[in-house]
Amino acid sequence: MGEIQLGAHSVRTHGAKVLRIHCHDWVIFLLLLFIYIGLNKIEPFHRFIGEEMMTNIKYPLKDNTIPAWAVPIYAVLFPMLVFLIYYIVRRDVYDLHHATLGLLYAVGLTAVITDAIKVAVGRPRPNFFYRCFPDGEPVFDNVTHDVLCYGDKAVIKEGYKSFPSGHTSWSFAGLVFLSWYMSGKIRAFNHGGHVAKLCIVFLPVLAAILVGVSRVDDYWHHWQDVFTGAIIGTVLSTFCYLQFFPFPHDVKGE
Repeated sequence: MGEIQLGAHSVRTHGAKVLRIHCHDWVIFLLLLFIYIGLNKIEPFHRFIGEEMMTNIKYPLKDNTIPAWAVPIYAVLFPMLVFLIYYIVRRDVYDLHHATLGLLYAVGLTAVITDAIKVAVGRPRPNFFYRCFPDGEPVFDNVTHDVLCYGDKAVIKEGYKSFPSGHTSWSFAGLVFLSWYMSGKIRAFNHGGHVAKLCIVFLPVLAAILVGVSRVDDYWHHWQDVFTGAIIGTVLSTFCYLQFFPFPHDVKGE
């Protein structure tokens, strides 16, 4: 963002201007939000699941270690809190706006791409068996030998949305963006030899990794789902960050 005079670009003096310049970006973001909502209404592809294919999808159906409602809190609201604290210190509305918009696009694009793939692929979760057959008694079609699920429809629907992991992709999108942002603000790559700064930079990444691990531990995802979700979130957050900020090692990386 470069050097600025403290308080020169506050919300009061420049807020309306920056919103006017980027109004179309906010409109497109709202469109992404509607697409994401629409994708969640679509029934995912129900791929054939025969009796001999049940080996890897017969794990217990247990609660999430990290519930779905918590994901937007740590992946979106927490980074935005960091942006707000930096704004209070520097009074740079451009930095606050660009960081916020970049984060929302990183998470928004990740959510849309992740859910679009989920719906199209229809991969069963590791706990699919007990979603499909809550009583533990499997039923198969006499002709096709495909599963005949008798569980709760909403639970079964979620059972076909294993690939890729949404918890993981959201986590990497939001927290890797925060990691990029923090590395620029504390000048982590200015060749000053302060390697301790990397501990601060990589803390959000570690948190995202642990979220991914929890998805496998809870038997809600296969490891491939988590790995792919991490790649999607990391790539999109990186592109979105670099739309607004230079690389952190740049002399104007802040």
